[in-house]
Formats: sequence, structure tokens, C-alpha cells
Amino acid sequence: MEIRILTTDTPPWELLLLGDESPDSVADYIDRGQCYAAVAEDRTVGVCMVIRTHPFTVEIVNLAVDPAFQRRGIGTELLFHALRKAREEGCRRVEIATADVEPGPLALYRSFGFEPVEIDRDYFPKYYPAPIIEAGQECRDLVRLRMEL
Repeated sequence: MEIRILTTDTPPWELLLLGDESPDSVADYIDRGQCYAAVAEDRTVGVCMVIRTHPFTVEIVNLAVDPAFQRRGIGTELLFHALRKAREEGCRRVEIATADVEPGPLALYRSFGFEPVEIDRDYFPKYYPAPIIEAGQECRDLVRLRMEL
């Protein structure tokens, strides 16, 4: 399967909502960042949304892959692409966050060299109107991770 990573001005909402279940949250950053789309079999199967948070820092605010295409390296390719672009743009730090109950994303981010720097306790109950369930557990805490480039 060939995967192409493209920059898009029209990120697919359905994929963004896989990575962030709050339409209000997605609406807040969708026009403030750069979206990279993974295309396979002539359709968009993954997204990575990156925003600039400080002069030399970007945050990956959304990384999602269509469930039918997961575990095929698409998320890894998107992450590699986002990090390469950040370096090319002169960034020195990349941040990312995920729920503490999601072992897959945490393991992926750690494998790239991201290190946990903060746990935001009860983040999801505070900021999301309905409980979010991942890996059979309710998401409560948000783990923030950081990588120096």
C-alpha cells in the first residue's frame, strides 16, 4: 500500500473527530494550524494537525488514522512528516498530548523520543461535555509530552 503525505487546507472533520471528540476543540484549532493528510487507495486515511504555540515550538494537536487503516504505519509516517516539517521551519521543540489510558499512542510518542512533562488531572471531565472512553476506560487525565529537536 502506497501512502502519500500531503498538506491540505480542508482537513477531513470525520478523521479529526477520531483524534479529538470535541467539535468545539477541533473548531478552535482547525484554522490556526497546518494539516498533513495521509492518502492511500485514493482516499484520506489519516491526519496530523500541527499548530505553532511559541516562536520555536509547535504542538501536534490531532493525530488520527481511519480505523480500517490502523496498525499499518500511517500514524508513524504522519508523525515523521510533522517532525521533519517542524525541523525545516526552525522549530526546536514539539509537544503532544494524549489520554493516560491510551497505551498505544503513549508508546508511539515515547518511541520517537517524546518525554512526559506534565499530567493535567481530570482534564477530560472538565473540558469535554460527555465521558470519553478509550481502551475500555474513561479518559480522565491528559499526559503532555515534549521533544527537543
